[in-house]
Amino acid sequence: MADLRRRTFVFRTLVGAAAAAAVGILGAACSPGAERDGTAGGGAKGDAVKRHKYQYGEDASQWGELFLPELPAGAEHRGVVVVIHGGYWRSQYGAELGEPIAKDLAAHGMAAWNLEYRRAGNGGGWPNTFTDVLTGIDKLGDLAAKHALNLGPVVALGHSAGGHLAAWAAGRGKLTQLGMPDADRQVPRTSDASAVHLTGVVSQSGLLNLAEAEKLNLSNGAVSNLLGGSSVKYPHRYRYADPMTALPLAVPVIAVHGSEDTTVPLGQSESYVNAGTTANMETRLVRVPGDHYALIDPKTPGYRACRELVRSLLG
Repeated sequence: MADLRRRTFVFRTLVGAAAAAAVGILGAACSPGAERDGTAGGGAKGDAVKRHKYQYGEDASQWGELFLPELPAGAEHRGVVVVIHGGYWRSQYGAELGEPIAKDLAAHGMAAWNLEYRRAGNGGGWPNTFTDVLTGIDKLGDLAAKHALNLGPVVALGHSAGGHLAAWAAGRGKLTQLGMPDADRQVPRTSDASAVHLTGVVSQSGLLNLAEAEKLNLSNGAVSNLLGGSSVKYPHRYRYADPMTALPLAVPVIAVHGSEDTTVPLGQSESYVNAGTTANMETRLVRVPGDHYALIDPKTPGYRACRELVRSLLG
C-alpha cells in the first residue's frame, strides 16, 4: 500500500507538472522488407531527425518507422514513444496519420516508433490487429542496441482506435488472467523476457470502452467490423479486446479528449478513467480544446499538451 501511495504521488506530480506546461501551451496559442535510413526536416532547435523503417512481419502492413533525434557520441535515447494511429481500425487509414506526430516528437528530443498494423479490410481485424500491435512493440527489442534505445520507459501515444490499442497493449501482462482461454489462444504473442512492456499510455480521444462503443454503433459498426461480429455472437472476444476488462493496470494511463470531439464521445474516456480511479489505478482525464483531429495536428495546443504529457511519462 505504501508503494502504491508513493507511485500515485509520483504519477500525480509528473502529470501535474505536465498539465501545468500544457496549460501554458494552451494559453499561448518503403516497400515490404525494406529498411530506409534518411534525414527528415529539422526540429524546433534545428536538429536533424533520422528515420529508419523496419518490417516486423512479412505482410505489407507489418512495419514501423523509427524517428530519432541526434545524440551526442556515446549517449542513448531515454525511452521510446510508440505512436499508434487511429481510423476506427479500418484499412483506408494508415500510419501516415502518425508520421507528423512521430516527426514532431523526434524534433523535440524523443525517439518515436510510428507503428503500422493490419486493419480490418487488409488482413487485420480479430485477431491479427491485436497480434500485430504486440509484435510491433516487441520489435523495439531487436532495434535497441543498434539505435541506442533505452527501453526502460516505453510510452504509447494512441489516437482514437490507436488509443484503444495502446490501452489494450498496456494490459498484455494480464491477458492470461482474464478467464477467456479460447480468445487468448487466438492472439499469439511473446511472453518471455524479450517482450517489450509499455510503461505508460497517453490516449488521444481513444475508444477505451468497446462495450459502450458497440451499443452506440460508433462509425457505423466499427467495433463489430473489427471483431468479426456482434458481442452476442462473440462475447468472450469482446471482453478480451476491451481495455475496460483489464482494469486496473499497473501503469499510468492519461486520457486526453478534445472538447469539441463529435467523432468519439467524451464518455469513452470518462468511463475508463472513472473505472480506473475507483480501482486505485494511476489514471486521469485531461480535456483540451479542439475536435477529434486537432489532437494529431502538431500545430494545435491540444496536441502540444499531449506531447508534454508523453514527456512526463518518459521521465
